[in-house]
Amino acid sequence: MEKDAKIYVAGHRGLVGSAIVRNLMAKGYLNIIQKTHKELDLLNQVQVKNFFEKERPEYVILAAAKVGGIHANNTFPADFIYENLQIQCNVIKSAHDCRVKKLLFLGSTCIYPQLAPQPIPEDALLTGALEPTNEAYAVAKIAGLEMCKFFKRQYGDNFISCMPTNLYGPYDNFDLNNSHVLPALIRKFHEAKVNNRPAVEIWGTGSPLREFLHVDDMADACVYLLENYDGEQHVNIGTGKEVSIKQLAEAIKKVTGFQGKLIWNKDMPDGTPRKLTDVTKLHELGWQHKIELEEGLQSTYSWYVSAES
Repeated sequence: MEKDAKIYVAGHRGLVGSAIVRNLMAKGYLNIIQKTHKELDLLNQVQVKNFFEKERPEYVILAAAKVGGIHANNTFPADFIYENLQIQCNVIKSAHDCRVKKLLFLGSTCIYPQLAPQPIPEDALLTGALEPTNEAYAVAKIAGLEMCKFFKRQYGDNFISCMPTNLYGPYDNFDLNNSHVLPALIRKFHEAKVNNRPAVEIWGTGSPLREFLHVDDMADACVYLLENYDGEQHVNIGTGKEVSIKQLAEAIKKVTGFQGKLIWNKDMPDGTPRKLTDVTKLHELGWQHKIELEEGLQSTYSWYVSAES
């Protein structure tokens, strides 16, 4: 990409989009278009079409999405499938109509089959049943990946996709009901410490294995793919390392300084038993993660405390 290229980052205020904007700017890409939801409603096809025709971005990063944890996905499945499909269809079609040079679509490793082989290779997509608690979101995001593939195949559009693993970092969602496990645990342990509570309750058994990637590493990989990759198949973005939820909880307990006990509520769902990405393709392309979990947890907790104060 040219340093003065016009780049539109959809979803620039979220965990993912804000990290991508920071990474682009650090690398000298300063002509970045950022629109708030109030300025541009991505659910509105006419607004999106008019925006693309007026601004004519050369590159598009589609990081806008409706996201949430198990509770949110279970409670609002219709919202998850409708809003994500609508955003994707509007942005991808307008990008095609306005002949953008390149588009990067972000999926998520949670859209792989529930019992995919481990580590999960890229070609495991659509080979089995989805995780039931995540199905609506997964169906929508799979459609987005397939749209990029088919627009590339039929029209020659340079639309690429990536599949980030579980992300965390600054600007994450720390809401206890609608967030993912890592930020929810940071908030739980912090509040328990501040309020001198004797224990923290955690959903599930603690046995599921998860991979966590700092969002700044994810953003660096996304920009790397924009600069270096034009393939039809999506690319996994991850660390290739995993920890159990129990190990994660113990690590967050240590980082936050909470001194109490952990209580595991085994009546609540665990979700997928294991989810580790095969990052061979990404490594072969020349990119590897830099931020290890302990360092990432510490910096994320520091950011959270600062944001709360």
